[in-house]
Amino acid sequence: MENKIIISPSPHIHSGDSVSKNMYGVLIALMPALLVSLYYFGLGSLIVTLVSVAACVLFEYLIQKFFFKQPATITDGSAILTGLLLAFNLPSNLPVWIILIGALAAIGIGKMSFGGLGNNIFNPALVGRVFLLISFPAQMTTWPVPGTFPMSYMDGQTGATVLSLMNEGVTQLPTYTDMLLGNMGGSLGEVSAIALVLGLIFLLVRKIITWHIPISIILTSFIFTGIMHLVNPAEYAHPIIHILSGGLLLGAIFMATDYVTSPMSKSGMLVFGIGIGLLTSLIRLFGAYPEGMSFAILIMNALTPLINLYFKPKHFGGK
Repeated sequence: MENKIIISPSPHIHSGDSVSKNMYGVLIALMPALLVSLYYFGLGSLIVTLVSVAACVLFEYLIQKFFFKQPATITDGSAILTGLLLAFNLPSNLPVWIILIGALAAIGIGKMSFGGLGNNIFNPALVGRVFLLISFPAQMTTWPVPGTFPMSYMDGQTGATVLSLMNEGVTQLPTYTDMLLGNMGGSLGEVSAIALVLGLIFLLVRKIITWHIPISIILTSFIFTGIMHLVNPAEYAHPIIHILSGGLLLGAIFMATDYVTSPMSKSGMLVFGIGIGLLTSLIRLFGAYPEGMSFAILIMNALTPLINLYFKPKHFGGK
């Protein structure tokens, strides 16, 4: 009876990898975007990031110790990653007390209420972001102007995001160069397309993720928004603008690819990605809210068990 077969929840990592190794690999891939946010948003970016990460780690430790009576697993990197991704989805001038609420929602509601890593249905960082967006809409949609560094990180000039400008019918948008480099308003981790693509390349080279989810999301969004642009270019922006703005690249590369909340098979991943790209485009073009990436990922997270049911991986030896 010594050779026991242990069946555990996802993520299932093979080939000598481990959960912590892959979590820290994703953290490394996020470093270019973090450096860009520090360059454009300064002290505000640093404070939001440190508070979010520290709070997520602390809340996970306290919940495991006092509620679950289990040994802490904060060294596996998942709580740090949740904190960093939550920070990347927040404006750089958000008050500390709101960040703490978001971290508690992400860890307490999005992760630990389901039993911890491997059991959560929804991406924890997005649970925290949407919770804050619904609870504090004014604070969550006030964007500092890049390059302005006031004495207090919560003060200074504020502006609109590219998606907000498009939603209001404004035609004078940031240039493609600004969108690529990150010189525009937005959540602190979503502004630089180049930094996020560098992270994608790292993840693909290290085989931490596969191409199926991010590429299917990007292509679906590009095709759908491109069709709408061809139909009415005066009303619908060019598809490249949709790809480079908002949280599409951040969500496609780092959040939709979460091991636990995404499908297991490659065909299921493609369906998952196409669904996210389509929902994101529909919300952006026809919804009242200018950004739909977070909602699209959470909706498809809920459908992941159904996708896994109909798109099962081939069993060993199967035809």
